[in-house]
This record gives sequence, structure tokens and C-alpha cells, in this order.
Amino acid sequence: MFHSFVFRCLCFWQLVGVFADSGTVKSVSVMEGDSVTLQSGLTQIQENDLIYWYSEDSGILIAHINKEAGHFNILNRLELDHQTGSLTIMNINIKNSGLYNVTIRRNYFINHRFNVTVYARLPVPVISRDSSQCSSSCCSLLCSVVNVGHVALSWYKGNSLLSNISVSDLSISLSLPLEVEYQDKNTYSCVINNPIRNQTTHLNISEVCPAVHISCCDTVEAVIRLVATALVGVAAAAASVLLINDIRSSRS
Repeated sequence: MFHSFVFRCLCFWQLVGVFADSGTVKSVSVMEGDSVTLQSGLTQIQENDLIYWYSEDSGILIAHINKEAGHFNILNRLELDHQTGSLTIMNINIKNSGLYNVTIRRNYFINHRFNVTVYARLPVPVISRDSSQCSSSCCSLLCSVVNVGHVALSWYKGNSLLSNISVSDLSISLSLPLEVEYQDKNTYSCVINNPIRNQTTHLNISEVCPAVHISCCDTVEAVIRLVATALVGVAAAAASVLLINDIRSSRS
């Protein structure tokens, strides 16, 4: 009941314009499981300060300080700096993304807003051989990740970007192809990244695409050689028969 009352009061104060507010929303990005601190903008809380932190998306008052009364109120995984009034969210998760607001009452009101974006942990890209793509000179590769969102997946040759793909959806699987020669000595890597982190897997060509290999391509080539040899043999036999028939005809 008290939380609902305070929230309604804060909304009313915003409407009548008694806040010292820059009108801007500060964007904050953080990885899931990390901690993030939202700064109140104060260097020292004064004796009569009242500080309220609330979630705009849910309309819930999540922490407040009344230094004069010596009262601090806080929810789980939240930590208030008793000197500055800044708020730290610990072990943050995806559900904590959203808008946060701090309101400070002195002789006037100060208001700051934060848009917190929480990114999921990045998986390590997996590089595998794509056996469905046959070539006698090139090895076809796939770099894959699963259950990702708001990321980019890229192939690099040294420090040069070769190709990439990005997605803004949540919980999607991505694959990015690449072809390299079996004896290629260049350095290749597959990188997944979001705005604040990346994960890299380096390609070991000799391991994924060994120089001595048995593949569908080799099988096809062997069959082609066998058929070609057989055809040459048949043609030679046919020519021999024709030659013998010609000789017999000429003698008769």
C-alpha cells in the first residue's frame, strides 16, 4: 500500500513539473549474472534527503532511503550505497531489463532515468565440417551457435572480416559457412559478439579438414575414374572386334 502511494505521488510530481530532470534516459548494458550500478548523481546524501528507486515497467518501488529517520528499505539482490544513494543490482538476469528511475527530494526534486539492457551469456562458437558440400580441393565449414539473441556471428581471416550474420530475435540458432583449401596456412576464426562481449573459436584446419581425407567427394571421384576406365576398356574391346571382322571380311 505504501509503495503504491509513493509511486502515485512520484507520477503526480512528474506531471506538475517539479523535477530537475535533464529529460534524457541513460542506456546501461550488462551481461546476465553480472552486477550493475545505477548512479544517483550525488556525492554525499544530506541529512534531510529522501531517495526513491523504482521500476517504471512494473511500477514497483524497489528501494528508498530516509536518512533523517535512519530508514533504508531494499529488495533482494539490491544494494544501496548509503553515502551516495546509488543502486547496485547484483546477479542480474534478463527479466531485470527495463526502465529504472531515481527520485531525490531535497529543497527541490532531482530525477534520473536508466534504460537497462541485460544480455544473455554468449556460447562458444562450434566449427565443424559440412560433409554435404563436396569438393576435392576445398573444405566446407560451418560455424554454429544455438539459443542466442541480439548477436552477430562472423568469420575472420586474420584480422579481416570475411562474412557475418546478425539477429535480433531471442533463442535462435545461427550457422555461417566458409570454404578453405585443405593446405591453407592462413589463420581463421569464428566470433560471436553482442555490444559488450565476444567469444572466439580459432580454426585448426589440419584437425577439422585433414590433408589426407576420405569424403563423399573422394568416393565420387573414385567411381568416376572406375567408370572411365571401364568405358575405355569396352571401347578398346569393341575396336578389336571390329578390326578382326574387317580382316576376316578382306580375306574372304
